[in-house]
Amino acid sequence: MSQTKGNGGSTSIRVEIYDQNYHLRGTDPQYIQDLAKYVDAKMRLIAEQASTVDSLKVAVLAALNIADELHVLKRKYDSVAQDYTARAEHLSDALDEVLGETRRAG
Repeated sequence: MSQTKGNGGSTSIRVEIYDQNYHLRGTDPQYIQDLAKYVDAKMRLIAEQASTVDSLKVAVLAALNIADELHVLKRKYDSVAQDYTARAEHLSDALDEVLGETRRAG
């Protein structure tokens, strides 16, 4: 990985993904490097499993695999967010009820 400073705090980072060099820009070089390593590892795993040397097919299959991971996590997040929202509403209603009873009794 090589880095050069650019305008506005962004940095140009050279990364290698599936034996190809890419020059990327961003404000967090380590994060970009981590993403590149993740994509490279995913592509190599797909290439082993698919037994293909066509890098375009490997890239598309890796992208589909990563998209699937994203959608699974998004569904889990949405489910957890709904659960927390329902709990918060329930607790808010219970608190309103208790405070209402306290005001009537007080």
